Amino acid sequence: MIRRLINAAKGFAKLRLVSRDVSCIREDLALNNRLLANAERDRLLAAPELAAAGRLERFGFKAFSQNDEDGIICEIFRRIGTTDKRFIEFGTGDGLENNSAYLLCQGWTGLWIDGAKANCDAQKKNFGWAIDKQQLRSVQDFLTVDNINRIFTDAGVEGEIDLLSVDVDGNDYHLWQAITIVQPRVVVIEYNAYVRPPVRWVMQYKPDYAWDGESTYFNSSLESLSRLGDEKGYALVGCNLCGLNAFFVRKDLVADQFYAEGSATTLFQPRRWWTNAAYNNGQIPFDRPFVQ
Repeated sequence: MIRRLINAAKGFAKLRLVSRDVSCIREDLALNNRLLANAERDRLLAAPELAAAGRLERFGFKAFSQNDEDGIICEIFRRIGTTDKRFIEFGTGDGLENNSAYLLCQGWTGLWIDGAKANCDAQKKNFGWAIDKQQLRSVQDFLTVDNINRIFTDAGVEGEIDLLSVDVDGNDYHLWQAITIVQPRVVVIEYNAYVRPPVRWVMQYKPDYAWDGESTYFNSSLESLSRLGDEKGYALVGCNLCGLNAFFVRKDLVADQFYAEGSATTLFQPRRWWTNAAYNNGQIPFDRPFVQ
């Protein structure tokens, strides 16, 4: 019996060593993936066409955004300036990885909308400091083309705002098309990079559509979004390197500050999933005491 206990103890010790070794291997692999992704990102950004005047890709960085959106958004507003520093973003998740949290930390005010109660509860926990100061309003609702303008109005947001960010992994095109109650100066919206320009394609509108996280059936092609933007008075000014978000600026603000040859064809970026490992910065600790 004693011998069995001794052998069992030795076996557990070996398992602990194996577990430790596996953890070390995982950490090394994650580091190697990050280094490789960083190197590939830098190689792509060194391409001559991305150095052209007005291009946005090389300005990308991550603070709270999923990839490099924070840096591109900041560069756009550096060029065109801001007005009231208000934003609306829907499809915001728990708030720790979206396109307006970084602006919120710089004193902007705005509205977050998400259809999941768990996400809105997390927002109240993660950004309670902003909600308590009435700098941020968090609304739980599932947006449709029929209710989106009313929800904005009920939240007290109308007229011109600086930023609209659209990310619902499905009806993005249709929701942007339906918006009339606000006039954003800048729009950030996800596109389906599996449908390359010049192909026009928009998923059929379905009010309760929820992406399964795997299929390529979502949203619309960049070409279709570009044409919609043109109809609504916006110019496509760039896409981020990972091939996920398109950036639009109201035409009267564009002037000569963006790539002169900009179009869905020249600005398109393919989907690069590996870039998730290339942008891995920490979050700003605004939920803790600070003096400035």
